[in-house]
Amino acid sequence: MPDELSIEEYIARQPEYDKRRRILLPVLRAAVPSFCRIEVEGLENVPRQGSASLMINHISYLDPIVVTASIPFRYTISLSKIENFRIPVVGWFLRQWGHFPIHRGDYDRKALMQTIALLQSGQLLLMAPEGTRHAGGLQPGKDGLAYVATKSDAVIVPTAICGAENWKSRMKRLRRAYAKVVFGRAFRFRTDGQRRIPRQALSQMIREAMYQLAATIPDEYAHLRGHYAELEKSTTDTIDFI
Repeated sequence: MPDELSIEEYIARQPEYDKRRRILLPVLRAAVPSFCRIEVEGLENVPRQGSASLMINHISYLDPIVVTASIPFRYTISLSKIENFRIPVVGWFLRQWGHFPIHRGDYDRKALMQTIALLQSGQLLLMAPEGTRHAGGLQPGKDGLAYVATKSDAVIVPTAICGAENWKSRMKRLRRAYAKVVFGRAFRFRTDGQRRIPRQALSQMIREAMYQLAATIPDEYAHLRGHYAELEKSTTDTIDFI
């Protein structure tokens, strides 16, 4: 099981997990519409191969499910709290799919190194730069995403999730949940050949990336832009669009 493996062993087992994912992804895509209606835009912006990070605004428990189900040609993986693997049904799926568990005390350098290793192995990672859920709008992003992206030369795809924040109330009224997933314009961070990026530069990178995420959120959900609502303040000095 993933929680018994080192990151190196986990990466080596990806072909084994992919065999399961070939079965699980069509099942997931067929099952999700029964409880959540999904609209998808910008799917062409998701790279079909190579290391990439889907940078999401994290607004609900449904986010990983709807994003994974939105992509028919690649498998997303993520680092997930070990507690999630102990939840009935959810834990079974996480294990079968092959998400990588981390302990609460590992949201530091160890988790960053694991993420870099996964990206360097060519995976498509789901990452929430805010660090936790914020249904009321984007909060300041953490530098970690910029750090791992520069170390791995990963492609960043700003991925906006809208409408899923009220999924519980909809389902209580016996209505399907709803989510709109928008994949924005992909980019890499510009490092100019530097192997060690100063913290100030990392902070600028994540700020510019967060504005790209905010710009990906459709105008009808502008309230979800939160801290980055003033799009006219966005810059792209550290960004190379693909």
